[in-house]
Amino acid sequence: MIFPDQANHYGTLFGGSGLGLMAKAAFVAATRRARGAVVMARSDKTDFHTPVRVGELLDMAARVVRVGRSSMTVEVEATAEVLLSGERRPAMLGRFEMVAVGPDGRPVPIAREY
Repeated sequence: MIFPDQANHYGTLFGGSGLGLMAKAAFVAATRRARGAVVMARSDKTDFHTPVRVGELLDMAARVVRVGRSSMTVEVEATAEVLLSGERRPAMLGRFEMVAVGPDGRPVPIAREY
C-alpha cells in the first residue's frame, strides 16, 4: 500500500520511492535464482505508465529474464490496484541488472540449473 511518506506533493507515489520498491523486488527475485548474495549493478529503462495514488496497492511481479555467468537481468512489473473496487492498471515497468557476489564482494558464478 502506498502511504503519504512515499508520496510527492501531488499525492502520488514519488518516482524515487517507486524505484526503491522495484529494486527490492528485483533483489528478491535475483536472490532466489542465485541462492546467494546479490547486488544491483544497474537499473535500466524504467517506464512510469500511470500515477499511483496514496492508499492504492502496488503489486510487484519480478522475474529473471536472463542469466549470465555471474549476472542476471530481472524485469519488474508494478500494477496499481484500487483496494475497494479491485480496479487494476499497469503502473511501472523496469529492468535491473543484478550480480551474484561472494563474501569478498567479488562476482561469483550463478548455477545454470536450480
